[in-house]
Formats: sequence, structure tokens, C-alpha cells
Amino acid sequence: MTSRERVLRALNHLEPDRVPIDLSGHRSSGIAAIAYRRLRRHLGLPDRPIRVYDPVQQLAIVDDDVLERFGVDTIELGRAFALEDRHWQEWTLPDGSPCLMPAWVRLRRVGDRWEILSPTGRVIAQMPVGVLYFEQTYWPFAEHDDLSRLREVLEECMWTAIASPPGPLAAGAEGVHVLAEGARCLRARTNRAIIGLFGGNLLEMGQFLYRNDNFFLLLAGNPPRAHEFLDRVVEMHLANLERFLGAVGPHLDIILFGDDLGMQNGPQVSPKMYREFFFPREKLMWDRVRELAPHLKIMLHCCGGVRELLPGLIEAGLDAINPVQITCRGMAPAELKREFGAQLTFWGGGCDTRHTLGHGPPEEVRRNVRELLSIWKPGGGYVFQQVHNILADVPPENVVAMYDAAREAGRYEG
Repeated sequence: MTSRERVLRALNHLEPDRVPIDLSGHRSSGIAAIAYRRLRRHLGLPDRPIRVYDPVQQLAIVDDDVLERFGVDTIELGRAFALEDRHWQEWTLPDGSPCLMPAWVRLRRVGDRWEILSPTGRVIAQMPVGVLYFEQTYWPFAEHDDLSRLREVLEECMWTAIASPPGPLAAGAEGVHVLAEGARCLRARTNRAIIGLFGGNLLEMGQFLYRNDNFFLLLAGNPPRAHEFLDRVVEMHLANLERFLGAVGPHLDIILFGDDLGMQNGPQVSPKMYREFFFPREKLMWDRVRELAPHLKIMLHCCGGVRELLPGLIEAGLDAINPVQITCRGMAPAELKREFGAQLTFWGGGCDTRHTLGHGPPEEVRRNVRELLSIWKPGGGYVFQQVHNILADVPPENVVAMYDAAREAGRYEG
């Protein structure tokens, strides 16, 4: 069974030969660049330049030799782009080790912090010394919103302006051809399931631009304005979706949307508010995916405790959800599998990253993976990844223990 067949069979709620494995197939199943350097050395693999494709989270591009070592079945569409030296610039990771960042990211060192600038020179993100990630410093609509400037202000927001590959390589009139050719070439050289990162954020788009507190106040205190904002956002997303799928749709297996709807203690919004503001717009976008590329599976990156929202997400047309944050309220694996496993593929929740992966010994990691897979894998409908990214302080022996256990315990009988 090829990797692509294995993933699609799981997404169709059938048992493949083993549970599919995801490592860096999207921006929440990856590995911090600091941890990745240590992992390569632990595996005895040759030194290679560490390429940081996600500057905010400082996630590394995982090389083919590591993907092969762990039997990884997925690959992100972005790996088809930024393949030349000119696409990268030298930088230094927080631990002092060298790496490469995308050339289009505007980095500046000021005293005891790094800054990232927008095209207009505004500081939109910073990372003080001793910190492992960039943090947002400017919210374009925090003081006053101007919906006519929606596309313009996306260049002034950390989460929308700092692009991962293909980034600006796919911009402009020629961008569609660049996207299509890159996707075609990637499809020709891999049998892994290809995930296309689209975004389509709704709640998060409001939080990115207004700031969390302001957007919650808008939803609760001025619903007409919130609807107007979200209508503008969806209009933009649908136009982008037409362009994106027109270029790469035939070459993808999965399209990934994103919206963190949950917190540690439950959803960020009530089921009623979800139904009013977000459900109809998700359904509109996901219905359009099925019109443009009916073969695609639709996945949502959605952190936190979202159990109360799952019926609505399924009704809107969702096929799979990641990263399945099992330490949140309401996210007990056995209950999720029993209640929703026939309708929804759980993509994640395969190893606890809050405690076990970073702080337990390797045998505890292996035991955690075996116990979780015994719940998730029956009947298909499951793809393995840990709960969110492998952080910078995770020991390499724990990473090896996790993926080796996933391959061993993930085998199906017969």
C-alpha cells in the first residue's frame, strides 16, 4: 500500500495496512528547528542546512531521509517551492545555531530582540532574546476598522504577512502558473498524500486584525458589524479558493483550513454563536471545495476543546480535524472516537505533547502512543501525529520512541 493509498483509506474510514503517519505535513504536525537539528545528529544523519519555513513558529523543513526513517505518509504542498539558494537568507536560531529563513522575510535585530517588518516598514512581530517564537505586536483594526482596506491590512499583520513557501513566489499574474507547475512536479515525484494549506480562517481572522478582546466584543456587542466583516472575509477567501484550486486542485489529496475555535477549558465561542457566525460561512467554503475539486478531503486545524462544536463542523462538511488536543476539557479520546469516529477522521492526539513527549522517558512515550492508538485505530478514520508541533526542548530519543511506537502499534491484523 502506498502512502497516499494508506492516508486516503484512513480518511474513508477503512482500515489500511497500518495507521498513516504525519510529520510536517502541515504547520501543526511539524518540528521546531532547534529540535530538528538535534534529531538529525541523534539519528546519525549528515549535517544539512536547517531551513525554517515557518518563521513565526520556527519550524524546520523535514528532509527526505528523516521522512523515510519514520515512514511518514504525508507531505505539504509548500515543499514544491523555494528550492533554490536565492530563496533563503542566513539567520541564527535562539540557541545560537545557524539556519536559513525565507529570503522575503524582513528581519531586523534591535538591541535584545529580533523584529519582523511589514512591506511599509512597520514592526509587526518581535522575538526578545531567550524567547523561542515571534509574537504579534500590531493589530490593524485594534483602534478603528476600515473594511475597504481588508486585503491591504493583511500585509500589516504577523499571521497573514509572514508567508511560508511558496509565499510571494506564487503572487502576481504568473503565480497561478508557478503554483500549478510546482504542484504537478511534486505529485510526479512522491506517492505521499499531498496536503495543500489554504487557511480560510474566520474567528482567527478577526482575532488577527482586531485583537482577541476586541473581536469578542464585536461579536457580542455589534453583531451586524461582525457579520459585515466576516462576509468580506469569506468573499476574499472564496476568490482565493477559486485561484488556488484552479491551479493545484488536481494535484492535492487534502485541503487544510484553519481556525482555532477552542481553549483549554472548552470552545472560545458558544455553540449558538458558532452557528450564527461561523457555521454558514464554513459550509459555504467547504461546499465550494466540493464543487471545484470533489476528490479532495477537507481538514480543519482547530486547537483546543471543541467537542461541543463538532456536530456543527461535521454538518458543515468537515472530513478531518487536527491536532486533537486530548488534554483539553471534553477531548477524551475514547469518547470522541465513540461519538464521532464514524463521521470524522481524527488526525492527531497520538502522543501527549503537554507532558509526556517533552518530559517523560522514552518508555513512557512509547506506552502513551500504544495506549492512544488502541483507542484511535479501530475501523480506520485515524491518522497519527502528536498533539501539535514537536517543541524545541523535546529530547530526540523521545521523538524516535514516538514514531517507532506509532509504526509498531499502528499495524492492523490481516
